[in-house]
Parts: sequence; structure tokens; C-alpha cells
Amino acid sequence: MFFQNMHWLWAILVGAVIGLLADMVVPGVKLGFLGAIIVGLIGGLVGGWLSSLLSFGGPLWVQLIFAFIGAVIVLLIWRSIKRK
Repeated sequence: MFFQNMHWLWAILVGAVIGLLADMVVPGVKLGFLGAIIVGLIGGLVGGWLSSLLSFGGPLWVQLIFAFIGAVIVLLIWRSIKRK
């Protein structure tokens, strides 16, 4: 019963992992752990939007790949805004 309402915790943990991986891939941006969580969650939203735009759904691993792509896109946008 306790773990049924813990979806938000899994979203934060997965978002942190995705954000940290994206932070390692994109050069010139270092956000730290809290920033990685935020980027991972926003990247999940961007990736979900992108997969629905392309009409491409699938199993969990496909959704995680799209979340990673979304996080990389968010970091690239962040880097381009910060450099200006």
C-alpha cells in the first residue's frame, strides 16, 4: 500500500539519472544533482511531447530514450541561452 503512492519518487530518481547522463553528454553545462533532477523531469516532458508528435510510443526503454533526448535538447537550449 505504501509503495503504490510513490510514483513521484520514481519520477524524481529516474529524472536524476537521465539528467546526470545528459549532463555528462552535453559539454559546457554542469548543473549538479538538483539541476540534473530538474533537467531530467523537464527532459521527460519534452521527450514525451516529441514521441507523441512523432506518433512513436513503445515500451519503457523507448520512453527512457526519448526522455534522455529531451534532456539533451533542454541542456543544449540552456547552453545556448547562457552563452549569450
